[in-house]
Amino acid sequence: MPNRYIKKILSANVYDVAKETPVDRAKGLSARLHNNVFIKREDLQPVFSFKLRGAYNCLKHLSAAEQAAGVVAASAGNHAQGLAMSAQYLGVKATIVMPTTTPEIKVNSVRSFGAKVILHGDGFADAYAYSLQLVQDKGYVYIHPFDNDDVIAGQGTVAVELMRQLAHIDAVFVPVGGGGLIAGMAVYLKYLNPSIRVIGVEPEDSCCLQAAMQAGERVILEEVGIFADGVAVAQVGERPFALAQKYVDEVVTVTTDELCAAIKDLYDDTRAITEPAGACSVAGLKKYVDREGVQGQHLVAIASGANINFDRLRHVAERAEIGERREAIIAASIAERPGSFKRFCQALGERNVTEFNYRYADAENARVFVGVQLNADAGGKNELLAELAAADIQAQDLSDNEMAKIHIRYMVGGHAQVENEVVYRFTFPERPGALMKFLTKLGQNWNISMFHYRNHGSAYGRVLVGLQVPETDKARLVGYLQELGYAFHEETENPAYQLFLSPS
Repeated sequence: MPNRYIKKILSANVYDVAKETPVDRAKGLSARLHNNVFIKREDLQPVFSFKLRGAYNCLKHLSAAEQAAGVVAASAGNHAQGLAMSAQYLGVKATIVMPTTTPEIKVNSVRSFGAKVILHGDGFADAYAYSLQLVQDKGYVYIHPFDNDDVIAGQGTVAVELMRQLAHIDAVFVPVGGGGLIAGMAVYLKYLNPSIRVIGVEPEDSCCLQAAMQAGERVILEEVGIFADGVAVAQVGERPFALAQKYVDEVVTVTTDELCAAIKDLYDDTRAITEPAGACSVAGLKKYVDREGVQGQHLVAIASGANINFDRLRHVAERAEIGERREAIIAASIAERPGSFKRFCQALGERNVTEFNYRYADAENARVFVGVQLNADAGGKNELLAELAAADIQAQDLSDNEMAKIHIRYMVGGHAQVENEVVYRFTFPERPGALMKFLTKLGQNWNISMFHYRNHGSAYGRVLVGLQVPETDKARLVGYLQELGYAFHEETENPAYQLFLSPS
């Protein structure tokens, strides 16, 4: 099997539309990590993503009859744009089915290449099902984004270039969604130099390859994270998994905050603004160096794409410092009397306060939501909490609490005298009118006692809701929420809610 893929990779002619991308040495990261860090700049492709390679190679290998029939694909992003551009170049009719939640910038980009766009369904599964229906009804050829030998071979050309561009490589870090890129790269890298470590990187809430490697077979994730939408895949492809089992050394997972920090790292070193999936490899590289303590090695990260909505950058900037462990979010209790805030600031020492949120709760104690800047001289988060404890200030770390970072830090008010309040966190497809529709459906049976929504420029809205639900009605509520069809998590016991919003 390896020789078959090697031949396909070496014969893949992707350069009619794609270009050989440069490898940049990341000076800042190299100095900080004490290794030679290189960035393979796939964000510089004409469609700002490596996906162009596989899509074009697949179209190029279709028969004349298949090209004449036209092609179809389901995609909300980079595969859609790569396929549309490839089809335009080859004169092939292309239809792209995109979820109705797809940002307008991506829809317009696909249309600009002459492809027909059909908006259907709330997510990829709906779009995929509809695209297969078009195959049956119209006779189109379906072009899979990753589970296709020619697509895998096209993505493998990234590795061909890399081996020409760098004389020595110790490890390559590759973002993983469905697995097409890492499969194509791994088989070629290991063929030329088995000592190169090939390491996949996935968000910890979308780790379909890691789960499959651990289970020894492909698994379907029950839930997939939405932040890094370019790698938000519930099940790794069949062909990519077969190759990954043989040629991928390990898979590293990263958090949303670590992805945001990596986006900032790439900007600092290259002035490129990548999408979360595009920075995935850098986040994994940093985590690997921290875990292994390696120094002086030649490490390569694949910057796989830069298709990010501008308004998402606000969210990225807010989370980057936490991901870099340069900021901590804490909840602290201080006495409700003059001078308490000054005493609290004195306990922080040389650290700066990045935000301070407070509302009067009772006559004895005040609970404050605080962002604190961390630096090497003043010590890390553990040292901060120890120093506050020594000053007799009770503090709790909320730096890893998603509810606190997405909702609580932006909410006004405080503790309220509300009976039978339960709290749930929801995600729902983002489109015009979606918030009103969600609110109308949710509020028809129980009183809404608290509500927070903030648009992060992504395909999904995130909402925190308080409902007044008697204990005897709780089972009916859960059944109703399941029928509603939106992803939800109960947060009534979340310490961030208990500290700042729950009935006192």
